[in-house]
Amino acid sequence: MEDLVESILDYIRADYTDYAIMINGEWGSGKTYFWNNKIRNKIDSLRLNGKQYTTIYMSLYGISNLEDISKKIFIETTQLMDKNMKKYMTASGQSTIPEYAKTGLDMANLFGVAQNGDKVDYSKFFSTGDKVLCFDDLERANVDVIDILGYINNFVEHDHIKTIIICNEKELATKLKSTNLEMKTFIATYLLDKEGDLAKTDKPMVEKIQDKIEYVFDKANDYERIKEKLIGETFEYAPEFTYIINGILMRYENNKDLIRFLRENTNYIISTFNKSGTRNLRILKHALNDFKKIYESVNKSYPNTNYRILQAMLIFTIAISFEIKAGKVTKDKFISIANNEEYKSILVSSRVLMDNRQFYIKEFDNNYYYNFKVEYRFFKFIEIYIRTRIFDMKAFKSNMEVIINTIDTEKLPGHKRLLTEEYWKITDDQFPGVIEDVIKDVKEGKLNLLDTVKLFIYFTYFIKRGLIEYDMEGIKKTFFDGMKEAALTSEYSENAEEELKGAIGGEETAELEGILSHFHEINATLKDKMYAEKAEDIFKCIPMKMEAFYERFDQECMDIPIFKYYEAHQMFQRISCASNEDIVSIKEKLLDRAEKYTKEIEPEMKNIKTLKKVIDDYVKSKDIGIKIVMLKEFSKSLGTILEKYEK
Repeated sequence: MEDLVESILDYIRADYTDYAIMINGEWGSGKTYFWNNKIRNKIDSLRLNGKQYTTIYMSLYGISNLEDISKKIFIETTQLMDKNMKKYMTASGQSTIPEYAKTGLDMANLFGVAQNGDKVDYSKFFSTGDKVLCFDDLERANVDVIDILGYINNFVEHDHIKTIIICNEKELATKLKSTNLEMKTFIATYLLDKEGDLAKTDKPMVEKIQDKIEYVFDKANDYERIKEKLIGETFEYAPEFTYIINGILMRYENNKDLIRFLRENTNYIISTFNKSGTRNLRILKHALNDFKKIYESVNKSYPNTNYRILQAMLIFTIAISFEIKAGKVTKDKFISIANNEEYKSILVSSRVLMDNRQFYIKEFDNNYYYNFKVEYRFFKFIEIYIRTRIFDMKAFKSNMEVIINTIDTEKLPGHKRLLTEEYWKITDDQFPGVIEDVIKDVKEGKLNLLDTVKLFIYFTYFIKRGLIEYDMEGIKKTFFDGMKEAALTSEYSENAEEELKGAIGGEETAELEGILSHFHEINATLKDKMYAEKAEDIFKCIPMKMEAFYERFDQECMDIPIFKYYEAHQMFQRISCASNEDIVSIKEKLLDRAEKYTKEIEPEMKNIKTLKKVIDDYVKSKDIGIKIVMLKEFSKSLGTILEKYEK
């Protein structure tokens, strides 16, 4: 970032320039903040060759004609001429005139009201070598961008005034293409009709019209031409988000409880911001401001709320703010979800039913809550608040009562208390009972496999610190046996490596290595079991439910070795009963899959080889017919796939 600052100052220090520079960056990424806090003061403090530089900043947001820009420059310039105003601003600590005040000054000039009765010092208008112009929000002006750049070019080319333009070129390109689109479409259609091209079928109508619009109204090229003439250097603004986010948090310094909580969870703030896939700090500011109300409301009405729940609220507030306000998803994706239980049920059902709503919720959860495990992670009152700007007290109380009664109390099972709470929050008289409950549940295999391993890590921690009086070997055997019981009802843990990596911390021991090895063996068995069930469920759709087969195979099986888990003779029976068209479709799908996911599906090659042999043995003794030819082609394609691995 300092290199960028220095590069901009080098431009200002240059004796002679006949070009402007551009700072390009996404909306909300902090470009204006960067100007105000990193650039402006340094330029204002520059004194070169006897000249004291002065910045004149103008936002072009909402500007509807070039005269408005001239007025803004005049107001900013009179700020420099007016001694009394400058004296007032110095005394009050003001560095710029507020927009509201500029409007008043503008109207005062319009009605002939002198600002101070001073005579105009015309030398100020003719002095250009000490001015630095900054035009912000170029893409948000309501004037043709080409006209604005031409206007700015007068200052740069003729007066050699140092000029900085701040914009979002990505949005600028979109604006150039979409301006007056209806009018452009009408004229393009008219021209195509006159030229006799409208009735031709050589290309789609939409493409014809788009090509004609670009040919006739090529604003993008006009922009590039004037930019090449005007802009000498374009700097890409890549903000130091960690630094800026810490700066954003400073606004809450007066709220001791809130700022302590935010500081403790800065990593979650930054992580959620990064996961949003945007650079929009403006949305983050709004989200943190919304969380301030949420945090204060929760602490006031429910002061003993679990710390982990508050962390989940913070993540959810930031996440849903980005999803809705960044235009990543329509608001109705969340409207129909009534509560946390429904949210969780959608996550479960998304494994089977792959409609868009369920797929989106699954992706949302995987993205923002990855490696953050908590039972309660959908808060309806927060969703309503972010979406509608109304803090619904009824929804708030309803949500919090459920949390209090199901999660945030001592009624929780012992294993959940250890996994979702800091153990030191459990009182000394309750702790032995929690430990006994956990051991009982482990022995009976009531816990899922991954939680059993996590709890063993806790127990080794407790034993080493003398919190529980158990023999390490005895505890290891208890958990070892408990894992065998848990395996009977547990499901495969896909993200086990990441989850365990965070849980292990510095507790690696020989005992833990044995448990982890045992876990990975069982988890691998559960994976085989899961894929075998999936294979049975999906392949039974052949040949009677081919549409369902194609849909599920595309969504669930393209990058996993699913053929490893289905017996080759059964597979042949199903394929041979399919229609010729379906045999061709399956063949093409397998070839495409082998190209895209060669490494991922390698474990199934043994079964693919067996399937090829079964097909070859079958077609040997059969008379030639279309079906037999199709099966031969199918076998040939399997051979092509196998060759990839032989090489």
